[in-house]
Amino acid sequence: MTNPRKPFRINVGFIVHEEVGYSHEIPFEFEKVKLEDFELSKLNGSAHIGRTPQGLIVQGNFSGDTTLQCARCLRDFAHPLVWSFTELYAFDKDSVSETGVLLPEDRQIDLAPMLREYALLEVPINPIHSEDCKGLCIECGQDLNMKDCGHSQHTDDSPFAALKKLL
Repeated sequence: MTNPRKPFRINVGFIVHEEVGYSHEIPFEFEKVKLEDFELSKLNGSAHIGRTPQGLIVQGNFSGDTTLQCARCLRDFAHPLVWSFTELYAFDKDSVSETGVLLPEDRQIDLAPMLREYALLEVPINPIHSEDCKGLCIECGQDLNMKDCGHSQHTDDSPFAALKKLL
């Protein structure tokens, strides 16, 4: 059912010819997968495709791990992601939703770009590997989680440091 080079491309032609209300579930499980420049490991999930009068509605629920870099100490760590989405692949331009997705004429839909976009939305802006991460020394760059270098981590280089004296 899926192409090994494009594992998220699905032939939905058989669903298009079914009656309204018909649905089909497609499971996905990959140890490692690359979505353009975004890598995921232990990807699990499923896509539920249902036939509506306007088009095919695709509901996906997925989870996987990605490697991120801690914003405090720059250490790489595995971060779990969980995401879901609902999109309508419209039959014609009159039925297009706000996302503007039309069902291709060859009846092959590729979920990879959508999976990538929704997974990236779940990536934190400033990922931290642990809440008690101490970060790097501002003077020598030592990872303070490994050992304390003895330098003071507090600086008053701020232009507002003089205001502290007024308090």
